[in-house]
Amino acid sequence: MGLDIRWPIGLMFTLIGVILVIYGLATGSGDPIYQHSLGYNINLIWGCLLLVFGILMLLLAWRGSRKPAEPQAPAKPGEPDKPVATQR
Repeated sequence: MGLDIRWPIGLMFTLIGVILVIYGLATGSGDPIYQHSLGYNINLIWGCLLLVFGILMLLLAWRGSRKPAEPQAPAKPGEPDKPVATQR
């Protein structure tokens, strides 16, 4: 059917989330850049949120790509399994 939109969305948000988490951990919470955000490390917080959302999208895409097993009609007792004839 084509590419599931959840794959690129999940990859993009996961990548951006990882970048923000690394940047947030590298800068720490004591830097003056976080004075505008009341001392909260916004990069780390939003990086974690984006990372969780990206991983969720990837899990949903992976779950959606698995093909379900085709249901088979139960055989009647005492009757051998017969192959289904196809018409041409």
